[in-house]
Amino acid sequence: MSEENQNITRIHLDNKEYILIGTAHVSKQSAEQVKEVIEAEQPDAVCVELDEQRYQSIMSGDKWKEMDIFKVIKEKKATLLLMNLAISSFQKRMASQLGINAGQEMIQGIESAKETGATLVLADRNIQITFSRIWSNVGLWGKAQLLTSVIASIFSNETITEEELEKMKNQDMINSILNEFTQTFPKLKVPLIDERDQYLAQKIKTAPGEKIVAVLGAAHVPGIKEAIKKDHDLKRLSERPPKSKAPKVIGWAIPILILAIIAYTFWANPAAGWQQTISWVVWNGSLSAIGTAIAFGHPAAILTAFVAAPITSLNPLLAAGWFAGFVQAYFRRPNVGDFETLSADVFTVKGFWNNKVTRILLVIVLANIGSSLGTFIGGADVIRLFLENF
Repeated sequence: MSEENQNITRIHLDNKEYILIGTAHVSKQSAEQVKEVIEAEQPDAVCVELDEQRYQSIMSGDKWKEMDIFKVIKEKKATLLLMNLAISSFQKRMASQLGINAGQEMIQGIESAKETGATLVLADRNIQITFSRIWSNVGLWGKAQLLTSVIASIFSNETITEEELEKMKNQDMINSILNEFTQTFPKLKVPLIDERDQYLAQKIKTAPGEKIVAVLGAAHVPGIKEAIKKDHDLKRLSERPPKSKAPKVIGWAIPILILAIIAYTFWANPAAGWQQTISWVVWNGSLSAIGTAIAFGHPAAILTAFVAAPITSLNPLLAAGWFAGFVQAYFRRPNVGDFETLSADVFTVKGFWNNKVTRILLVIVLANIGSSLGTFIGGADVIRLFLENF
């Protein structure tokens, strides 16, 4: 049985009381309401919509200062870090319009749990697992659409009022948003919303004590109200999807095919073979170098991208962007000031390009995108020349 009152949902189940607070992640009223509810209810446990990784990120606001940019490149995390920074900038920009820190309601939940002596429960699924399940679920076209939508929303100058945010916490509004969301990315809702509803519900349900307060994004409340009535297998929900063999097969098949065609052409018609080789080098090298130049890369990084791309495109284990990124980091090594201003610089497109940290990430990503385009165009031209000569 449950009763609702202005973003608060009370559920009584198996001799336990669950109090769900539906919040907007950049809402001042949400943070204030979290504080008021926890102080008034004095719960045995407080569940927050965070996993260990995001909890540590929130509690260590200056963690960026300790980042080793060379280690990021070596561990192939540049694209993920750039996306995280971009999404963070979007949320922080909205929060700055409202005079509140992004995630303040979660921080308030953590602080209030300590103040009242309640057990703190990190109730959300690991963010990396959620990302991997999303990525494997949307397909190639869905990935392109998703990235386009995320980037477009990140650099949008659209403002939103706090009144509009508060309206978003209305259950009818949330349902209508989810319906629209599902129509655009139907496969995305399952790992992003439905599975996490089940995970959150199970963590809330098994939290210690008889009275539990849960601080949640409002979009999760309707699903958790239903999911909490059932038991859910957290191990199954935490499994990473099996990696498809197709990308690896394709990744090796394309360069093997290209090399085989060029080798045969050289054997049969050396002049045409040289044409193919030049085309492959020019398309790969030029487009990767252009991507690096768009990121305002160092001239040495641009040259590195040009030289590396035709070679790395023939080896799926290598990427031109990594080499260009290392060279960029060597010649334009970020200093303490770059890390200190990172959180502010990611507010704007200009800041992304001016900060040495994000510029290195942009060099890596854009050089790789250019190299990928060069592989397809250059490969197509190699095949064209083959067909014209035989």
